[in-house]
Parts: sequence; C-alpha cells; structure tokens
Amino acid sequence: MISGDEPALLGPGDVRALAASLDVRPTKRLGQNFVVDPNTVRRVVRTADLTDADVVLEVGSGLGSLTLGLLAVARSVVAVEVDPMLAAALPSTVAARAPAAAARLTVVTADAVTVTDLPGPAPTALVANLPYNVAVPVVLHLLETIPTIRRGLVMVQAEVADRITAPPGSRTYGVPSVKVAWWARATRAGNVPRPVFWPVPNVDSALVRLERHDPPVTTAPRAEVFRLVDAAFAQRRKSLRAALAGWAGSPAAAERALVAAGIDPRQRGEALDVAAFARLAEAGPGSSGLAVRSTS
Repeated sequence: MISGDEPALLGPGDVRALAASLDVRPTKRLGQNFVVDPNTVRRVVRTADLTDADVVLEVGSGLGSLTLGLLAVARSVVAVEVDPMLAAALPSTVAARAPAAAARLTVVTADAVTVTDLPGPAPTALVANLPYNVAVPVVLHLLETIPTIRRGLVMVQAEVADRITAPPGSRTYGVPSVKVAWWARATRAGNVPRPVFWPVPNVDSALVRLERHDPPVTTAPRAEVFRLVDAAFAQRRKSLRAALAGWAGSPAAAERALVAAGIDPRQRGEALDVAAFARLAEAGPGSSGLAVRSTS
C-alpha cells in the first residue's frame, strides 16, 4: 500500500450527494451504474492483486469510487472517462478525499474503445467497471493497443462474463471467448450483487480476471484469424464445412482447409479453441506455410 491511511471511500450518500452537486443524472446511454459500496471497492482492489509498482489503467472512473481504492495501492492511476463533466470533477474528488494521492492521478477524457495514446508511464494493469454494450470491444481494443498491460480485472454484466470466460464446447462459447483468448486467459473471479450499484441495474454482474499470454504460434495475421472466427459463429448451428463456405470460396474448399488443419469438417465453431482457429487460418485461402509466432 502506498499510504498508511485508507482514503475516504465513497458510500451511497456520498455518491448521491456528489452526483447532485454536479447535476449528474446516470444515463443508460453511457451505461452509468456507479459503485456505492466501499466493501465492494476494497474487494475489487484486493482481487486485482496490485502492487505499488503497478500503473493502473481505469476505464469508466465515473464519480471516483474505485479510483480512490486503486490509488491506495498502486504507483499511479490513469483514469479514462468518456463523460467530460465526470472527468473534470474527478481530480477535485481525489484531492478532497485522498490528498496525498492526488499527484498520482491522471485523467483522460476519451472513449476507451478508441483511445491509443496515454500520458505518463505505460499501464501494467487494467481495472474497470464496464457497461454491457462496450465491455468486449473495450477489452479487446486495450489488450491489442497497450501490450504493457499484463493483467486485468473487469467488472461486467454476468452474461458478458460468461461469454468471455467460456471454454470450447460450452453453450456460451463464441466470438468474445475466442478473441479474448488470443490475448489473455480469462477466468471468473466472483459475482457482484446488484445493490452495490446506483442506480441498481436489472442484471447481475461479475468480475473477470485477465492474464496476458503470448498469441498462438501461426503465420496467419490476427485480423485473418478474427475474420475466420466471425464467419464460424455467424451461423453457429451449421457445420464448419457449411458455415465457412463464404470464407473459403465454397463448401468443398472449406472442407479441404479444415482437413488440412486436422479439423473434422462436421464440427461446429464452438468445438475449436483459438489455436485451432489459427491453424485453420493458415490452411485457408492464401495461406503462407511456415509457422512463426504472431506478434499482432
């Protein structure tokens, strides 16, 4: 822990009072459900397993509930917030409640799904409370564009958590499962009850832990592997031979590529892990041959 004293975390009354002072009304469009329970903040920070060497990228800092907890343990926090009013108010909130940590906070007003350049030291960890509609695009974008992020903990809708962490062969396994697996190992790290948020959402939430690993060994560009994944799950009830006819040029060409990759053409996309999709992309139209480790 950076400082011996815990910052004054925000409780339900604090969050509502702060929102009222800023004339902020949580909007569904931005997926704004603010954490109002200090024990949940402590739990998230503890589960994120941060050290005083970590530079944390926080997405969706909102009114600062989680930001205050992160600043208590991390070297510094870069908070990315899309709402200009919330972004402008965050430094004042931190200065009032954790003055010793104020200099270690950097606020960036931006959409996390498009941000590429961040000020200061490169982030080593991602911690975020992500809205349903942008959770997967944000995670994929940040893992791709900020390779220094080695691990993360994201709070997402439980259904999204199921999809991100699903193993091959499961009912919820699909495009998010495969694409996240290209970059990182994703596991469930616990459930989050609805009443810890304001407004209280109509869905359950969960924590997902991310641990970066090397991408599959393949000559195929990542973009081509991802295009193949999209094609395989666009018609997930069909066999791969049929579902990939458009990708390969014909059902027969799809079958040849599948056989060359050691995959049963009668299988469906949900049976393949990310390494199998990479092998298949190599064996498909325009494949190059020799395997090397992908760096994209």
